[in-house]
Amino acid sequence: MATIKGRCCPYFSLTTEGTYDVRKKLQRRSERKEKNMKIVKTGIIIGALLLLFGTASNIRAELRSGSYFVTPMVGGYLFEGDQNLDHRPTYGLGLGYNFDKHWGAEAVFNYINTESRASAGDVSAYVYRLNGLYHFTPFGNLVPYLAAGIGGISFDPDRGDSDTNALVNYGAGLKYFLTENMALQGDVRHIISFSDTQHNLMYTVGVTFYFGGEKQKEVIAVKETVVTVVQDSDEDGVPDDRDQCPRTPKGATVNEVGCWVCKGLEFDFDKWNIKPQYYPILDEAIDCMSQHPNITVEIQGHTCDMGTAEYNQDLSEKRADEVRKYFIAKGISQARLTAIGYGLTRPIADNTTKEGRAKNRRVQLKPIY
Repeated sequence: MATIKGRCCPYFSLTTEGTYDVRKKLQRRSERKEKNMKIVKTGIIIGALLLLFGTASNIRAELRSGSYFVTPMVGGYLFEGDQNLDHRPTYGLGLGYNFDKHWGAEAVFNYINTESRASAGDVSAYVYRLNGLYHFTPFGNLVPYLAAGIGGISFDPDRGDSDTNALVNYGAGLKYFLTENMALQGDVRHIISFSDTQHNLMYTVGVTFYFGGEKQKEVIAVKETVVTVVQDSDEDGVPDDRDQCPRTPKGATVNEVGCWVCKGLEFDFDKWNIKPQYYPILDEAIDCMSQHPNITVEIQGHTCDMGTAEYNQDLSEKRADEVRKYFIAKGISQARLTAIGYGLTRPIADNTTKEGRAKNRRVQLKPIY
């Protein structure tokens, strides 16, 4: 081959036939760029498919304390203009550790195969960084984070000397959890290299895999149940807080307020005689007294509010005395019985209705120990 005289042209050579082989070199360069772009596009498509799959899942984002993670990634690297380097795809791998649910650290290596526009040919660039990470509180499956750190960048050109510079970097990213142990990650970094200060930009997408660590304990909310113990001292089925007649003997029939009654026994209006149909009701009370021979009973007569108070007082006494006579006739000692009338003063139902007045024409039994 012959060299073109009077001109420095390291890329070009002249064949004996007098033609340049530039076309092949440009074709190889174009093929290499196309291949790199296919790889980047493939990575982005895979990431999009993983994200689409993840949106159908119901996984809760969880950064586990003490977990390790590894992140293969692909993206792009943009060089500052005066570096005379082409923007190219970058491939990398990150290894990290989460100290807790917010703080973590990672070591990252990236490779860029670029080309010099200043006659240095192909240039291999290596970026290595040690970063700190701060993760914000998860928004569902999405975890935003900030990152910053230090490192270095090395250039290895086909022609010329290698060069290494220190760097600092900072940026932000998002992690979208697809499963408990896998997250799709997007990241953007501003990289500042020193010696001659250069400002570069790197963007990547990757998949982060988590290993180990403490899984978040599931907190089960236990609803506090206040159990109120209902006291029923005399065991008559009516709680003490509603029982108006405490210490009712066991077996006695009581009403809704816990008072011993001859339930079902009713008197006709202005009458005190006991109809034979009510004898079984009174016999039930007599059986209860026989089972408790140590008690005496106050037989209480009541009326509705029809008529004067004086008249109803007398009527209630007659009703109480009528029941007392029946008990004596059945063998209950007279000494254990006292008949008292309360007239219309102690209604248990509404006197404005026929049904209410019938309930108030009654007899109650009060045990006396």
